[in-house]
Amino acid sequence: MSVDTMSSHGLRDAMVDQLVADHAAKGLIMRPEVEAALRTVPRDLFTPGVSSQEAYRDAPVVTKRHGDETVSSVSAPWLIAEMLGQAADALDGGMRGRQVLEIGSGGYNASLLRELVGPSGAVTTVDIDPDVTDRAVKCLAAAGYDDVTVVCADAEQPIDPGRRYDLIIVTAGAWDVPLAWTSQLTEDGVLVVPLRTFGMTRSWALRRVGDRLVSHSQRLCGFVAMQGAGAHEMRYIDIVDGVHLRLDEGQQVDPVAVSGLLSQPREQTWAGVSLSPRTVLADLDLWLAVRLTAEADQFVVLSAQQEAVDADIVAPAWRFGTPAALHAGMFSYRSALRWTDDMFDLGACAHGPHATAAAGRLVEHMRAWVDAGQPSPVLHVLPARTPDGDLPAGTVLDKRHSRIVLTFTSA
Repeated sequence: MSVDTMSSHGLRDAMVDQLVADHAAKGLIMRPEVEAALRTVPRDLFTPGVSSQEAYRDAPVVTKRHGDETVSSVSAPWLIAEMLGQAADALDGGMRGRQVLEIGSGGYNASLLRELVGPSGAVTTVDIDPDVTDRAVKCLAAAGYDDVTVVCADAEQPIDPGRRYDLIIVTAGAWDVPLAWTSQLTEDGVLVVPLRTFGMTRSWALRRVGDRLVSHSQRLCGFVAMQGAGAHEMRYIDIVDGVHLRLDEGQQVDPVAVSGLLSQPREQTWAGVSLSPRTVLADLDLWLAVRLTAEADQFVVLSAQQEAVDADIVAPAWRFGTPAALHAGMFSYRSALRWTDDMFDLGACAHGPHATAAAGRLVEHMRAWVDAGQPSPVLHVLPARTPDGDLPAGTVLDKRHSRIVLTFTSA
């Protein structure tokens, strides 16, 4: 049977088969209850206006735009599956019977959660946009999940004061963790949130321990930005056409001073390591952010249009967000990988009067990560009022409502 004639049920099974294979390729195992939920919920009923083939592609489906900006979407299935797996892994005893709050609605993820919690559990989904919640109500009813509670509100504040949830899962990009999210969790409850630190977003599964949260796992991800009181605008500075610096933690960069950086000759340095394709380079990127910040470098994130990469203006590791540093008139960033057969080496590019030295400094940080056993980051979220002496050792980011501490443990 061709894709054109395959039924929605067949397309759904094919999508899940691919998700299971993708998990395995990443060294992950999809939990059986997550797989069962994905095979049960009809995603095409939550993506009206697109074909069944598009509904079951492993890609997001945009459901609302403001001009060219996407403000609501049904997330990519691979990301939904990984976040649900994070939640189930972090909750001792799994998802069955749990009380769940979803922040950022649309309906599809809420219906998957409803399958996971079962008849003895409950799911509430909230969104700030009435168009989104109205659509969620209709789609949930069409799919037979009209027992999901849909609320239109700004989730920066408690949704139902006094109520506690075993799991809060956020499906919008957040820059901070409001006190309401922690306070609405049960003791040992779990928050799964796409949180930006140093301008890079990771889906963090965080367990509540008293008035703080401690990470259980994290995954690379990207989401539509949070709206309402929790919104935090990312700032960008153009270096040349199609190449930008992303500033997200209060960095101050002179646009005039950086405008000529890429006109200076580029130097490339390699780490001389041999790593497997399963190496988690997202962990390395946070390591570089922490190490470069500790050395008083101006840490930034480099992003570039494909045309700038094709023209070899820059050669970033990932054009959507690569760690970079500004230091003493020099600019360095993690470069594209160098492959030999099925293994790769890490490298750095730099521009400026001492570009070779700048690239070498960045490469030394990469080697240090490899030598340390490729450690994974651990995130602690504490209230903004927490004194310095009560913080765990690590690199501190002060947000509006919280103090976030990043540290690393051996893999």
